[in-house]
Amino acid sequence: MSGIVIIGGGQAGVQLADSLRSEGYQGPIDLFADEPHLPYQRPPLSKDFITGDDSAEPLPLRAETFFAERGVQFHPGIRVLAIERDQQTVSTSNGRTVPYESLVFATGARNREMTIPGVDLKGIHYLRTLDDAMALQTAMTAARRVVVVGAGFIGLEFAAGARQRGLDVTVLEFAPRPMARVLSPTMSAYFAETHTCNGINMRLGEGVASFTGTDGKLTGAVGTSGTTYPADLVVIGVGVLPNSELAEQTGLDVNNGITVDSCLRTADAHIFALGDCSNYPNTHARTRLRLESVQNATDQARTLAKTLTGKPTAYKNLPWFWSQQGPIKLQIAGIIGADDETILRGTPATGNFSVYCFSGSQLTGVESVNSPADHMAARRILELGLPLMPEQVMDAEFDLKGFSKTTPLPLHEKENLEQPVATP
Repeated sequence: MSGIVIIGGGQAGVQLADSLRSEGYQGPIDLFADEPHLPYQRPPLSKDFITGDDSAEPLPLRAETFFAERGVQFHPGIRVLAIERDQQTVSTSNGRTVPYESLVFATGARNREMTIPGVDLKGIHYLRTLDDAMALQTAMTAARRVVVVGAGFIGLEFAAGARQRGLDVTVLEFAPRPMARVLSPTMSAYFAETHTCNGINMRLGEGVASFTGTDGKLTGAVGTSGTTYPADLVVIGVGVLPNSELAEQTGLDVNNGITVDSCLRTADAHIFALGDCSNYPNTHARTRLRLESVQNATDQARTLAKTLTGKPTAYKNLPWFWSQQGPIKLQIAGIIGADDETILRGTPATGNFSVYCFSGSQLTGVESVNSPADHMAARRILELGLPLMPEQVMDAEFDLKGFSKTTPLPLHEKENLEQPVATP
């Protein structure tokens, strides 16, 4: 009997299996995962896991009994090697052929790897999987000087954690400001200054040209300026690539992720994609996007479960993200444009403030530092499309929280707001 085959044992795949049962699906569910571990929460790997000692344990996505209790066939360490769309079957690395009624790509993304001289030296790491984090945890016990390549979320979360452990940390970022792809200039400047004040050597506008070593072991990183930064540990965080090769080999459309419609369906009516590997039409950004976040993976899984159980549902959820970098908790709601105008509300010197971003008079996103109330209000305002004007944000006496509650939330967003604030 054919059922639903899910490729990928991360947040999106596990949530989909869970939600399918919650929606009443009673057919077979097969979930294939490349990694041999029980599915675990990935975001803490660059935060609490790094700042803890070497006895820190990964946090599971579900209890060990989840798969048996929900009737899900979990296949750890087994890859799907090929898909026969005409036959509606997949071939796996343990020699099986598994039929499907519906096939779902939840294959996530992988680290973008560098190819510069010296990148194979011992002491150079990436951080994405549990095995990556465990190797780094061990390496940090003997390290003194760390270079982080890339000032994105992962790089800066790791840098802040390493600094908390007392290590000497330098961050090399080719762009002129940190997290430039996702943050406003105002917020980038705050993070650059705060990390510098906390003892991190932020080298902006400085890429890495090569790594140096002795007897195969890392000794430093050479910046694009020619400066050498001594290091016995390097962490590279220069972005990710979607795991979409199998979909492409299968003949599906791929363009920075697997192309899907608003119901997360590919051009093949029996094949879907969600999470970090999918490129979907985002109603809030009014363009196609591929988002890398737990919120997106989780919410898309809940939405797709409805479609797969006979209730076709378009995915319209508001994107939101968060990052913990040492004492700084950053929360972002919405999609911020590169040319948006920004309005500061609050005082960065206090460590609690928000940046409101507008395209003309249209609110597009809000960035909040250590201000969860602002974040929750922003999510309501953006989700509902409330007509918040720039002059209202500029008025320090204007009650944003009260304004956000002037209209009831749609049920799906009310359910989302009631979820614990999770991870990016």
